[in-house]
This record gives sequence, C-alpha cells and structure tokens, in this order.
Amino acid sequence: MIQDLVMVLVAVALSLILSQSRLSFDAFSFAGLACWSLIVLAAHLLFRTSGLYNTVWRFASTPDFFNILKGCGSLTVVLYLASLAFRFFHPVAGLNERQFIVFFLVSFTIISAPRLYYRFLRDGASWRILRRAPGDGPVKQALFIGRLSEADVIVRFTRTAMPAEYAIAGIMATEMDAPLGTKIQGVPVVALRPRLLEVLEDYVKGTENLDLLIFGNGAERDIEDYAELVRVARHSGIAVVQFSGLSELGQGGRLVLDTVEMETIMRRSAVATDTTRIGAFVAGKRVMVTGGAGSIGRVLVKRALELGAEAVLVADNSEFGIFQLDQLIADKDRERLTSRIVDVTDRPHMMRLVSEFKPAILFHAAALKHVPLLEENWEAAIETNVFGTLACAEIAAECGVPQFLLISSDKAVDPTSVLGVTKRAAEQIVSSLHETHATPSRLHAAAANGHRAVASSVHRSGTKFIAVRFGNVFGSNGSVATIFQAQIEAGGPVTITDRRMTRYFMTVAEAVDLVIMSAADAERRQGKDDYAIYMLDMGKPVPILEVAETMIRMAGKSPYTDIPIRFTGIRPGEKLHETLHGENEEVVKLDIAKIFGLRSDVVQWRRIEAALPALLAATHDHDKAAALDVLAGFYQAEDDLVARGQAAPKTAVQIG
Repeated sequence: MIQDLVMVLVAVALSLILSQSRLSFDAFSFAGLACWSLIVLAAHLLFRTSGLYNTVWRFASTPDFFNILKGCGSLTVVLYLASLAFRFFHPVAGLNERQFIVFFLVSFTIISAPRLYYRFLRDGASWRILRRAPGDGPVKQALFIGRLSEADVIVRFTRTAMPAEYAIAGIMATEMDAPLGTKIQGVPVVALRPRLLEVLEDYVKGTENLDLLIFGNGAERDIEDYAELVRVARHSGIAVVQFSGLSELGQGGRLVLDTVEMETIMRRSAVATDTTRIGAFVAGKRVMVTGGAGSIGRVLVKRALELGAEAVLVADNSEFGIFQLDQLIADKDRERLTSRIVDVTDRPHMMRLVSEFKPAILFHAAALKHVPLLEENWEAAIETNVFGTLACAEIAAECGVPQFLLISSDKAVDPTSVLGVTKRAAEQIVSSLHETHATPSRLHAAAANGHRAVASSVHRSGTKFIAVRFGNVFGSNGSVATIFQAQIEAGGPVTITDRRMTRYFMTVAEAVDLVIMSAADAERRQGKDDYAIYMLDMGKPVPILEVAETMIRMAGKSPYTDIPIRFTGIRPGEKLHETLHGENEEVVKLDIAKIFGLRSDVVQWRRIEAALPALLAATHDHDKAAALDVLAGFYQAEDDLVARGQAAPKTAVQIG
C-alpha cells in the first residue's frame, strides 16, 4: 500500500514535468501539501475498493492487472472532476486535460511494473536458484502431454512451487490445431497429435534428458496411443503421472499428480459420481460392512467415512486385513471406525454385534471368490457364501436393520462354477426375502444329530433386501491385475488360461460409489418400481490377453520378448466370457447413469427353506454333487421341490 501511494505521488510529479506544466501555486505550500494529502487519500480508497489488495501477487494474472487499470482510471477521473470543481471557484493556471492523460499512463505503468517484475522473477529460473536450499533435491525435467489450457496452469504452478520439484521442458499438445513451435510462458510446444509417440521416442533417445512424463486430466480418453506412450516412457526409466488438480494454493501452489494405474490404461469411461446424492444418503447413518477388510469392503468403509457416516463397523475374519485397513484410515476418521474380528457364519457373535451397533445399512461384502480354489474347497464356499449370507440377512431382519445390500458377481449368471452357484444362491436368498419382506426363523444347532434344523415359520420384517451385481474389479485381491503384476515383477512368464478369454472390468472406487448409489435408489422405491437386484454397467468386456500385454508394456518390457506369455488352458469352473444378466432377466434402464434394475424369476422362500436341510446334509456328508444339485434348485423353475431330507432333483447345470 505504501509503495502504491508513493508511486501515485511520483506519477503526479512526472505528469506535471512531462507535460511541462507551470502551476500558479507552490507545490510545497500549505495548499500544495493539502492537495498532495487529498490525492493520497483518494488513491488509497479507490485502490482498496477496486480489489487491488485482495490479490496474492505470486499468482497474479490478467484480471489482477485489470484491477490496477481500473483503479488508476478511477483515480484519474476523480482527480480531474475535483480539479474542475476547484477551478470553478478558484481558477488555477497550468492545469489542463493533458496532465491527466499523462498521469493515467504513468501511474498505471509504475504501479504495475513492480508487480510484473515480481511475477517475472517468481516464474524465472533465477528465483528458484536464489531460493533453493542446500538440501533441496534436483529439479526433475518433465514433459507435459495434454491440453494447452492445462499446460498453462501446470507451467505456472511448477514455477511457483517451493521447493521446486519439476520444470516443464516441453509441451505435447493433444489439440491438432495448436500452434506448433510457439511458447507458453517460455515453454515450447514441441508436438501435436498424431505425432506424439514419434516425438516422445525422439526425446527418450537422448535429444533431451527427461525424468517425468505428466499426462493431462482425461488424457487416457483423448489420446489413442496413451498406453504406448506410457510404455515408451517406462521402458526408458521415465516416471509417468497424471495431473488431477491443485492443492495448497496458499502455500505456493502444488500440483496433484497421480500415479498412472492399470485402470487408467484400459480407458474405461469414468462415471461421474453424484456425490451430493450418495453423501445425503450416507451422512449421519451407522454403517456396517461385512468383509470390510477385503478389496471392495475396504473402499466401502473409507467412502462411508468420507461421506460423513456417523459410525462404521467392520466385521472381518482377517486379522491382518483389519490391521491394513486401519493403516489406510485418516486419523480424523479413526474414532468413527470400529473393527471386529469375526466370521459371518458365527451367528451368535454377529447377532450381538448388529444388535449393539444398530446399523442403518448393512453392506454384505464378505465372500470367498477364487474360482479354481473353490472347486476344491466347495464346503467353505457354501458355508461362507450361502449360509453366511443367510445368517447376515436373518440377523439384519431380526435386528430391524432398515437396509441389507449383498455384493454379488457376474459369476452368478448361468453359473458353471462353485463360486457362481453359491453367489446365485445368495442372490436368490436376498431376492426372495426382498419379495416377501420376510426372514426365516432362526437356524440352530440340533444337538441330536449335529445338523442344523430349519423351522418352517417366517415372520415379517421391515428390512429392505437388495443385491448389486457387477464384474471384475481392478486391483482386488486375487484379480488378474495383481497376479499379472507379481508375474511380471518375477520376470515372467505371465500365464493366461485362454487367449480368447474376456472379462468385464471396473475400478474399485467406481464400483463402490455405484453400489452406494444403488442403495440410495432402493431406499426410495416401493411396489412395482422396486428391484431386488441392481446391475452395474461395466462397459465392453476386455480381452485378458490385452490386459496382460498392456501391463507388460507399462512395466517397460516387451510382451513375448522380455516377458513370455504362456497359455495354460481353462481351469475348472471358468468361462471364456462372462455375462451380466441371463436370458430370462429383464434389464430396466433407470434414471441413474451406469445402473440398471433387473427383473428376474424369484424362488419362493418356502422352497429355499425346504432345501436348506438337504444342503446341510450334503455338506456334512461331503457330497459335492448333491450339494450343487440342491443349490441349483434355488434358481431352477420347477414347481415341485423334494421334501425335507430327500435327495434333490438332478438339473442340467454343468458344474466344473
């Protein structure tokens, strides 16, 4: 402020000197000093009202210099009008319009100049050299690939960051009509589409020393050669990140740069999450997540805390998984998180947890899911995926939990594996309870024969039961992404069962938000518009071979040359291609992006209830064929079902 007031006084003096004015009064007389004081006061008030002192000048841009223009213009007009009024009563020789024009030009120039010079220093290499501490690391040379509008932001903030981490050496524009060879804040535009890959290869061959490749936000959708650009960079030892925003603006401006992961490379179109809606649904509620230490459950827990859940209870039987989850939760959220080591099939323990915690929604994500492994361990699959779901659903109804949501799988559609059959049975349990809003009476241990017995009565429940069905999740425990990553790090070979195999993929964050959105939608639906099963739009299926080849390239290697790919043959229970809905299921488009409702045949609860003793008996007798036949009866369309304790009818479903 003091600098500006001094500059105003200098501008007045210079305007009089440059216009060769000879005033009829002494500038240092009492009247002259009073005039100087009034000019200073007027300047200060006008500069404050024009917003001149609301700007952080290290980030100044064109609008900020317009404020100076506005302030100097306003001051000139005010002084000119004041001189006219004064001269009306007391004529003053030597004053005319020329002095005020010169004053405006001089004042704008000398007030803007120090700020402009400061920006120049802040943006230049000399400032960074002067401010660098002896312990600061070397500045990384980076190449930016993206839109020119983002390049302008990134160049500016890399220069203002303290300490400086990156220096942009060149810009590769995704716009085809960008001005090649021109500069943005002194950084040259070195390439345009479609020559991005060719120019990058020239850079990495030694024409320039690069440490970092920065992609613009959404570049994976804008650039056809995105995966190949990542491969070339990583093969040359260049780190690859993606710009996603800004943070810490008040502390010098920092870029948010995210590591490029597999889900970005596969270029699935991102779903715009309605954060307001899911936030309003979760905020203030008590949320319970079974399997909360697993891949999907872990993100569900974090998301519920982020959205303002009053409290979150995690129920999982993995001690190490719960320990890992605790490390991921921010300190400010830990007081709202409770973790319990418990198996979902332990009904008394689960009943105590639910009755004490009183959740408003129970996300049931606990499940065994490894296809080949469950072919051998089918008893565990039935125990967890079927009876675990049954126990949790029953407890939710008995404790009056308003909503129960099952995390299902595309393996449940036309199942050919133990996993698929058990997940389909879990879906039918939830669908049947959804239709009747009823729950079976309590399963209990029968001391006489060691088997569980099922009473025939059901009682009404206010719990809303739904299931959400979707395909594979990138990076989840045991997924192809994690398996391939380990194989690549070990030097190969990468093993694929069949070169024709495809799967649906979705990011875990995307899946979790859509699961919560499905729950929010189900809460408001009643009657004919109600759905027991929701299905997520997974886009197009992706060839597994393409996933493997892309991940190898991402690691800076060449498929088949550096890392071999071996085809091992389809394993028991696997399909070549998964589907998200069966032929007898009607897919209903909802008013929510990427979510559909499913209308499917639902087995009446009395049939499921009648089949449970036979399933228990088959499991106890280690009779896999009989157990799978009983499970197939959960979703077969026959009107009759065998009586309790008799063998279940044979079905046409083939199980690996």
